[in-house]
Amino acid sequence: MALTPFKNEPFTDFSKPENAEAMRKALEKVYSEFGKTYKMFIDGKWVESASGETFKSINPSNKDEVVGVFQRATVEQANEAVEVAYRHFDYWKRIAPEERAAILLRAAELMRRRKHEFSAWMVYEVGKNWAEADGDVAEAIDYLEFYSREMLRYAQPQPLTAIPTEHNEYFYIPLGPVVVIPPWNFPLAILTGMTVAALVTGNTVVLKPASDAPAVATKFVELMIEAGIPDGVLNLVTGPGGSIGDALVKHPKTRMVAFTGSKEVGIHIYETAAKVQPGQIWLKRVIAEMGGKDATIIDDELGMLWDDAIKAVLAGAYGFQGQKCSALSRLIVVESIYDKFVDAVIEAASKLKVGPADENYPVGPVINEAAVRKIMTYIEIGKGEGKLVLGGERAEGNGFYIKPTIFKDVPEDARIAQEEIFGPVLSVIKAKDFDDAIRIANNTVYGLTGSAYTLNPAKIKKAKEEFHVGNLYINRKCTGALVDVHPFGGFNMSGTDSKAGGRDYLLLFLQAKSVSERYKF
Repeated sequence: MALTPFKNEPFTDFSKPENAEAMRKALEKVYSEFGKTYKMFIDGKWVESASGETFKSINPSNKDEVVGVFQRATVEQANEAVEVAYRHFDYWKRIAPEERAAILLRAAELMRRRKHEFSAWMVYEVGKNWAEADGDVAEAIDYLEFYSREMLRYAQPQPLTAIPTEHNEYFYIPLGPVVVIPPWNFPLAILTGMTVAALVTGNTVVLKPASDAPAVATKFVELMIEAGIPDGVLNLVTGPGGSIGDALVKHPKTRMVAFTGSKEVGIHIYETAAKVQPGQIWLKRVIAEMGGKDATIIDDELGMLWDDAIKAVLAGAYGFQGQKCSALSRLIVVESIYDKFVDAVIEAASKLKVGPADENYPVGPVINEAAVRKIMTYIEIGKGEGKLVLGGERAEGNGFYIKPTIFKDVPEDARIAQEEIFGPVLSVIKAKDFDDAIRIANNTVYGLTGSAYTLNPAKIKKAKEEFHVGNLYINRKCTGALVDVHPFGGFNMSGTDSKAGGRDYLLLFLQAKSVSERYKF
């Protein structure tokens, strides 16, 4: 199978009238499908909850609108899905890597044709504006294309040192059933990346999407079925993470768990998976990509980068309402330019408009009412820790809207400077100089992304060496990682640094086998 070299899927230019019109039509199509009831997919069959219980997915831009109704799986059905994946593993692992890759490539082409439709589902189900949703779909397509090529590379004979008396081989084999637990904030991209990495390497999958984004997950599974994934190889169960997620993680036939989400849930999964269950014959492998408390450092040697740095702060802090593990939540500014730069950021942020995602406002809703309560609680905490200079209240509308918020003069050890808020709240911290700024940036349990703005080569070198994050960006925003351009994953309590979209990622879903055949006696 000969393929052209990988290249990233281009983003859609919505300033072109034809692209904007295509997006509006996709939004109309998806809106016309609101309120439908969907089933789970287990062993090649669409099935209802054994208990008859369902739950609703709500449009966060308009909380009175039901995107869809979904099945609340029972623990027994979750266990059944793992058993199904285990039974089909023996078949799927023997399918040639080229055939598995071909399914992913067909899926990429199908998704490319329906790019705006997948974007529209995310606009309505999780509140992404057009560009954020389009970037999510582009990343999902990139994973399909990139991991296909990566599997073909890993399937090649691996180099070994030869000796004259033996023929030796070293090759990779899959692990077994993989439980994939993706987040709601990148409901297509991260879900796709973890799922197809498991599938293309020969593992079977039980996919348990976030309960705030089951429609996007269902549409992905429908697409994979159309692309040719065999029955029982990919299974979909929906329901609460507590009971259903725990059952999937605990099952003795679960071989691996791939998770992206909060620190608290990630730690719980890591802990749960580590306990060997009765009948379990392996130690479970876990990918746990968790949260962040990401910082951007603004040095006083900015020069021509001044305006770009302000734009990067706004994009990092308020893109998708700050609901990214990579989002900017700590702005660390050197004191000699502190007041001037912070005033410029406040002025720029004050111009951001808040409104429904389908109307493509720069700032949309947060995901649900629980998120609103959490964010507003942190804002109240922040009023006692720093100086509220912008926002700090809910915005108008029949959705989960919060105004872009800025606290300045925040102590580096304040709760709003240490704990992940996951909303449009920015804490501004003053640093004595660039060295002090790096020290402050590293003063957190997290280590996911960070950025530093400076034109001083010595300071850039220092940041590369000492800014302890998995993804460091110099003179650009701290969000927006591209597949095979910025392999993504973090240090410390940001997780296991699995580097999604990197050239070693598929190794996490494989195990190496060494075979030696003596032929000279």
